[in-house]
Amino acid sequence: MAKASTAEFGVDAALDAAIAAAAGHVRGARHVVALTGAGLSVESGIPPFRGPGGLWTRYGEPPMDGYQRFLRDPRAAWQERLHPKAAWARALREALAAAKPNAGHLALAELERLGCCAALITQNVDDLHRQAGSRNLLEIHGNHRLLRCVECTARFAPEQIAVDPDDLPPRCPRCDGIVKDDTVHFGEPIPPDVLRRCYEEVGRADCMLVVGTSATVYPAAEFPLEMVRRGGCLIEINPDDTELTPAASLSLRGPGGDILERLLQHAVQAPEGSTR
Repeated sequence: MAKASTAEFGVDAALDAAIAAAAGHVRGARHVVALTGAGLSVESGIPPFRGPGGLWTRYGEPPMDGYQRFLRDPRAAWQERLHPKAAWARALREALAAAKPNAGHLALAELERLGCCAALITQNVDDLHRQAGSRNLLEIHGNHRLLRCVECTARFAPEQIAVDPDDLPPRCPRCDGIVKDDTVHFGEPIPPDVLRRCYEEVGRADCMLVVGTSATVYPAAEFPLEMVRRGGCLIEINPDDTELTPAASLSLRGPGGDILERLLQHAVQAPEGSTR
């Protein structure tokens, strides 16, 4: 498949033509999967963890054995969750509470509704894809609003679990296992139910939208490459080049929200009788 890059054009009209070409690939594909990363969250006011302005850059990284610490002393971990002492954790909590879905989240949800996006894999924990309306959503690093049993992986809304500060950690009502927050800590395996579904969706994909991620964190970084090896069409949406750029069929340079909104418009305006 011939490669195309908006760098060849240098003007907005040409970028729009490239976005229209991407929309054509999306409509013509049998099974489209989207993969989103922190760049899309940044557009909703959530700071990244690393890099300029990142929470860990400003406040320092959390322990690299966070999950092992949780298992050793889940009571202390829950006390920290209820009353966070780490400055980065307090800053993240405030940012998550204030964030709203942006145009990119809304466009992906609408693409799903139109039958143009079969599944959405996100590395973000901010809940914004859910709030935007995405349904077949695979949150590979969990969701900060949910709780999860470490034994049976059942997930619960906070109101479903009674959290008694004098009797921590809370227990799973299904299997009596220890309940933790759903976000994946350092040293914690990706929950097997989510990972299995990711591989199932990627295995069916013949087109992938990769939005706002540098594609360096595994296993998510492997998903687009696995699809490309099978001859699939990879559409990268990011302000800058990434390690994934050489493998992309189309690299659309710009904010994810703007590019996805325009891609949706082209998908909706496709000529009558065009194929999915």
